[in-house]
Amino acid sequence: MAATLKAGFFLQSKSGCHSLQRIKPFRFKPPMATLAAVPAVGLSDTFSKLKRQGKVAFIPYITAGDPDLSTTAQALKVLDSCGSDIIEIGVPYSDPLADGPVIQAAATRSLARGTNFDKIIAMLKDVIPQLSCPIALFSYYNPILKRGVQTFMTTLKDVGIHGLVVPDVPLEETEILRKEAVNNNVELVLLTTPTTPIPRMKAIVEASEGFVYLVSSVGVTGARTSVSDKVQSLLHEIKEATSKPVAVGFGISKPEHVKQVARWGADGVIVGSAMVKVLAEAKSPEEGLKELENFTKSLKVALL
Repeated sequence: MAATLKAGFFLQSKSGCHSLQRIKPFRFKPPMATLAAVPAVGLSDTFSKLKRQGKVAFIPYITAGDPDLSTTAQALKVLDSCGSDIIEIGVPYSDPLADGPVIQAAATRSLARGTNFDKIIAMLKDVIPQLSCPIALFSYYNPILKRGVQTFMTTLKDVGIHGLVVPDVPLEETEILRKEAVNNNVELVLLTTPTTPIPRMKAIVEASEGFVYLVSSVGVTGARTSVSDKVQSLLHEIKEATSKPVAVGFGISKPEHVKQVARWGADGVIVGSAMVKVLAEAKSPEEGLKELENFTKSLKVALL
């Protein structure tokens, strides 16, 4: 079955994943109206559904506005059509302490093109109703504080965003965030790392909503040659402390990484820098979208 997209691409269904063909240049315009109802299923419900099916969640990450917001809009549709279970989208920030060089560079390019929170929200308001999977926003804490926590959370709810990841806020300072997230039906995902003491890890997983984000390695985001064997023991420790789903991220960049982490018992696998790199290194946005499609297929197949 074929469908024409606003962005000027033709989606041709192939084995459950759509193939992009260029029709005409696309220029992003602010949305005029919502096209359909937002998906009702949030992060927790998504994991529950996948668990019943014996499946592991595939969660790609991309940086909003790199190379531009129109390409981001199309990338979200590509990721969704290729079977992503949750999509994480990053708000570019000038001082991304948790991110490695690939995502830092993407944020710098995006900000240089004039990307800001309002433009991202305008784009998502148009795109989210066209997606079948929930969106989790990745944002550093300062932009949230600048906007006001209550206003920020209300905005997420209004646009249909189901989850929020804030990598630089310590557990002790999450009380207001968690309260406003609950009030707006936004699931606040908290992170635990290989160096997190077990008592603190237990407190983090107790407070986390949607899923627990397990950082696979010490340091910043970025593709790595292998996934540390310690992830397996970390997964075991977390699963002894909670029945909440656990997704592993940071450093996962290849189909074999995805397969390994799933075999160790992860409920979800997050792939970030490798996705961002595909779009960043393409000769054109159109080529980037096609390569993103192929890469997504290879990662998704590894979970079958």
